[in-house]
Amino acid sequence: MSRETAVRARLAELAARFALPVEAPQQLARLLDVIVGDPHAPTTIRDRVTAVDTHVADALVGLEVDELRAAGRVADLGAGAGFPGLVLAAALPQAAFALVEANGRKCAFLELAIGAMGLENAMVVNDRAESWQAGRGTQDVVTARALAPLNVLVEYAAPLLREGGALVAWKGRRNAGEEADGAAAAALTGLEAGEIRRVHPWAGAEHLHLHRYTKIGTTPNRFPRRPGIASKRPLRAPG
Repeated sequence: MSRETAVRARLAELAARFALPVEAPQQLARLLDVIVGDPHAPTTIRDRVTAVDTHVADALVGLEVDELRAAGRVADLGAGAGFPGLVLAAALPQAAFALVEANGRKCAFLELAIGAMGLENAMVVNDRAESWQAGRGTQDVVTARALAPLNVLVEYAAPLLREGGALVAWKGRRNAGEEADGAAAAALTGLEAGEIRRVHPWAGAEHLHLHRYTKIGTTPNRFPRRPGIASKRPLRAPG
């Protein structure tokens, strides 16, 4: 089996596993083509066979979270090369995706990829999460992968979520200290720490988890703090 055939077969497997729309496998194949063909793509993984698991399958596993599967508006923070945002936009054509990215070069790549995939439900927001005024209080779900510690992600997400909305964060091995800080940040920003789901997006993947937080109250007016403060002076658990 050629490598290209292997990628197509793997995309078909993922489409069946996650009940993807009929056009999604082709759109995801085009995304992989863009990553391989663009020397400026903001990812170090350029091999299609590797990327179909570490990027595409890893993103699709977020569909195991009910709130994400049912979302109407999703903001992907630190969208980078489009994972999970572009993949989820292909999987959920009924949802509107905002790919929030502060780096202009990465935004240009995201625009290129959206065009190549033919997505009509994704837009690029060239801004920081803390500065994106139009997004505040409007998002059903906020996603983030490989962006920041949980307490920082909570502070980024809280002002953007509507009440009842959810933050879904992709993480590796569980870390008790990071989780305690995340719960403390949630308590201060109107969120509540919820399920931590161990996920298996591909054979051999270990120690991968999705962390879910739900917005249960109003985020205080002091949030978001000025850009950069959440990471420089993060909210932490006492002790």
